[in-house]
Amino acid sequence: MLVDSHCHIPVIEGIEPEQILANARENGISHMLCVCIDLDSLQPILDLADRHPHIYASVGVHPNTRTAHEPTVEELVRLATSHPKIIGIGETGLDYFRSEGDLDWQRARFRTHIQAARAADKPLIIHCREAKDDTLRILEEEGADNVGGVMHCFVEDWDAAQKAMALNFYISFSGIVTFKNARQLQDVARQVPLDKMLVETDAPYLAPTPFRGKTNQPAYVRHVAEFIAQLRDVDYAQVASLTSNNFFKLFKVQNNN
Repeated sequence: MLVDSHCHIPVIEGIEPEQILANARENGISHMLCVCIDLDSLQPILDLADRHPHIYASVGVHPNTRTAHEPTVEELVRLATSHPKIIGIGETGLDYFRSEGDLDWQRARFRTHIQAARAADKPLIIHCREAKDDTLRILEEEGADNVGGVMHCFVEDWDAAQKAMALNFYISFSGIVTFKNARQLQDVARQVPLDKMLVETDAPYLAPTPFRGKTNQPAYVRHVAEFIAQLRDVDYAQVASLTSNNFFKLFKVQNNN
């Protein structure tokens, strides 16, 4: 059993959803969290989650999404508590790589999501790219440790990982950790305690070796877990079991495998 803690199934092109899920089952992937990037994309995710008991959803607006309507705390809380399959808030956070100029709007949106997560008592799914210091500072200022969450697609250094874990966040590794040039990230993957680790695909993006450059899908999260097991010189079954249990614990869901 293995969980893909972060994917975007509705935007995977060239593969039908039923085939995506069949491929996942063949590779031992038991559950998936399909993550929301804007409010317009929420309903297709919920439709998928309604049809499949092993798929969960989140609600949030990605930091790079520019929208005429900024979600309020009240709106996010209402949506987050409107459906039993919605188990997290996000993805949210900061991205100083893709967005330029005055990013006060991005930081304000991030604070809104943290406040909503606290009000709804649901963990956060954090996107952070070239914004490590501000991300950690805002998480601390807004009391995000009260709900915790996951640092999705982690690419920062060991210092950042330690600070995030101190704020009650899990560290999630994607296919990036399998890339040959990801030496610093591989060092982090060796050090993060297995009881604070998740694995993910971020499908359709960031396919792991040996599929790098191709369309990613939840089935490929197995390659992430296998690579981490090899890095740490432990059994794949141990990585799969512990990261899956971490998912169920963090997001407060039952293992309905």
